[in-house]
Amino acid sequence: MPYAIPGPGGRGWLLRLVIAFSFAQGAVSMARPAVSYRALALGADERAVGVIAGVYALLPLFAAVPLGRRTDHGRCAPLLPLGVILISGGCALSGMAGSLAAMAAWSGVMGLGHLCFVIGAQSIVARQSAPDEQDRNFGHFTIGASLGQLVGPIAAGALIGADMGRTSALALLVSAAVGAVSLTSLWRIEHVRRAPAGRQRDGRVDGRVPVLGILRARGVPAGIFISLAVLSATDILTAYLPVVGEHRGIAPATVGLLLSLRAASTIACRLVMTPMIRLLGRTALLTGSCLLGGVLCAGMALPVPVWGLALMLAALGFCLGVGQPLSMTTVVQAAPPGARSTALALRLTGNRLGQTAAPASAGLIAGTAGATAPFVMLGALLLTASILGTRPPHP
Repeated sequence: MPYAIPGPGGRGWLLRLVIAFSFAQGAVSMARPAVSYRALALGADERAVGVIAGVYALLPLFAAVPLGRRTDHGRCAPLLPLGVILISGGCALSGMAGSLAAMAAWSGVMGLGHLCFVIGAQSIVARQSAPDEQDRNFGHFTIGASLGQLVGPIAAGALIGADMGRTSALALLVSAAVGAVSLTSLWRIEHVRRAPAGRQRDGRVDGRVPVLGILRARGVPAGIFISLAVLSATDILTAYLPVVGEHRGIAPATVGLLLSLRAASTIACRLVMTPMIRLLGRTALLTGSCLLGGVLCAGMALPVPVWGLALMLAALGFCLGVGQPLSMTTVVQAAPPGARSTALALRLTGNRLGQTAAPASAGLIAGTAGATAPFVMLGALLLTASILGTRPPHP
């Protein structure tokens, strides 16, 4: 994938992308706990909550690689408004749904929209960043996600009250409006490339790199699994902390604040990402953050008071902030040239596979071993990721 020299606006495109991602992710982060509360109001148990959370990732699981192939050989920007429309539509229709099956379906539409937006946005960052800028730019890009994850749960907790069915529906409608705001920042983000990806100078079209060829590149499978583990941890925290709160008598507003504390700590991590890499090195930072994150996740199963949960979530958020941007850079640098969008799409496929399997597994575990048992599963997942992170990709 050729590097495109930024135009007169400097890195203004990255700022606009971060703003748009903040609103899009804010809508999703507001909607996810609201979906869980609305499902509980409609009579769902822990297993049903896990299934609905898993359907969010089901459609994207099959769409990621075709979208990545398209992006490798074309423009990225059209995926962004399409993603916003699907996110806002899925949020609004989830708020109006009257059955668990309908909620699951519209949750899947929301997940497909999020996938479209993220593939387009990540490909733009990879395409318009020089190799020595990728860690920094991906770190700044993921601040947009963290800002959305910070504000979204607070807003959901503030809106959801005693009448859980009505107020959770209101929160979903508000999240649809929040997502639509991101359309105002989607201008002049993608620069015209000097030569379309996949074409040689004589005009002939290059052959596509097979998916297995991408997956065999050293560093790509590890980057995919680390991303899967970190996102699964974030996702199950968002989906299951409300369930834990219900069991322990923690108010929805407090649960929202706890989730937002985790997101604020992630933002703090990404603001100091560059000096941490210089101090520790990429491999040690990635491995250590996954190791400590796994221990903290497993510790969430302990019957600690609210202030203890707050401290653990703050530390956990800092650890989880490392995995996403560094796994993006790992995959981009390890992938064959001309297949980097497809490699990022494979990474997102792994994410969605984790978002499908992990909540369903968590629902099964929670139904048999209690609502806190999924956090032990997450701990094991992150510990495995820390082992894989010890083997850096080839330059």
